[in-house]
Amino acid sequence: MNLSIVILAAGQGTRMRSSQPKVLHPIAHQSMLAHVYDCAMQLQPHAVHIIYGHGGDQVQTTLSHLDASWVEQAEQLGTGHAVAQAMPAINDGDTVLVLYGDVPLTKAETLRALVKATDNALGLLTVTLDDPTGYGRIVRDGENKVTSIVEEKDASDEQKTINEVNTGMLAVSASHLKAWLNQLDNNNAQGEYYLTDIIAMAVADRVAVNTVMPADASEVMGVNDRIQLAIMEREYQRQQADRLLREGVSLRDPNRFDVRGEVAVGHDVTIDVNVILEGKVEIGNHVSIGANVVIKDCVIGDNTVIDHMCVLEDAQIGNSVSIGPFARIRPATVLKDKSKVGNFVEIKKATIGEGSKVNHLSYVGDTTMGENVNVGAGTITCNYDGANKHQTIIGDNVFIGSDTQLVAPVTVGDGATIGAGSTITKEVPANELTLSRSKQMTRTGWKRPEKNK
Repeated sequence: MNLSIVILAAGQGTRMRSSQPKVLHPIAHQSMLAHVYDCAMQLQPHAVHIIYGHGGDQVQTTLSHLDASWVEQAEQLGTGHAVAQAMPAINDGDTVLVLYGDVPLTKAETLRALVKATDNALGLLTVTLDDPTGYGRIVRDGENKVTSIVEEKDASDEQKTINEVNTGMLAVSASHLKAWLNQLDNNNAQGEYYLTDIIAMAVADRVAVNTVMPADASEVMGVNDRIQLAIMEREYQRQQADRLLREGVSLRDPNRFDVRGEVAVGHDVTIDVNVILEGKVEIGNHVSIGANVVIKDCVIGDNTVIDHMCVLEDAQIGNSVSIGPFARIRPATVLKDKSKVGNFVEIKKATIGEGSKVNHLSYVGDTTMGENVNVGAGTITCNYDGANKHQTIIGDNVFIGSDTQLVAPVTVGDGATIGAGSTITKEVPANELTLSRSKQMTRTGWKRPEKNK
């Protein structure tokens, strides 16, 4: 039996006080709707249908890469009406799973259990809350069977004491769902077509209602305002920190650590406070990352040390590399084994060879550097002529004195030495000393000017 997933994402989200549709607000740099979609895809559905309304063009444009069918709900007349918009495209023999675009932390294993509960039945995801205010209550009979869901605005005082509530997520055969949706009316306090009303219809048709509960209530918590968005962000980050701790990572403070992408780690990794890992990050064994470091889309080898206040993006970092503090590693950089990039150094689109060192206050861009090179403080590769970028090639075992400018395109041969304070514009021969500097002069008797009184 095929699985068709319907994601409701048409709400305006007025309490967000934003021109951006609610479902596009991010958790860990990814929209809530994208989180829901990614979870849904883990179930390998036959099709995903996204119901959009407010800000639909913006939602579709932002998430145009999703493999989904986009279905417009021109008027927001309730959850039952929203689901009905997708039903013409769903075969009667399919199982339909209904999800919500503003409930971003649901686990795939919970949804699998929900779909499994639809064997000749309706699967309903419920949760028990200490404070059920605002939620539809699950009403059961004397045999503990679900008989209906009553929304808070329609509930009696006795029903409001029930703490098992509806999450809105359910799964059922498409044939049953189509029949029940056609019977919905809007005779309620909100004047809307409630999807929850199909529970009573299922009971009337003697279709069992099987309930499933998530492992954690955070899986079913929705977002209606920025306070709830911030709470969900911290919950997501807590889950990511817990996962890494279980995998053997030492986090100095799990509450001051953010993952905003996919992270794979080796063993005996130590991460200090206020570290942000973005995009796709792979970290080897015995890696140490200092405080206030941002790493985005990088591969980091074993035994590497990244000192505090560094920013790394789209780079390949080898084994036993030393970086920082206060270093910036820009895209397309390769730092080979045992290389060193020190404080206030910027590397861009360059390969730093094995054992080579760029220790202090230097910029190296568009450069291929060999092994065991020593770059003195204040060295700059002048790679941009105002219109185009040019390459600097540096051989093995080169020594570059402090305050050197290498004006690209230029090549430095193996074993060359460049004197401090040089501006290099021509090829530097191998194993020779090359320098360019003005003659030092002393003017005897010269006096420093004094300020006029």
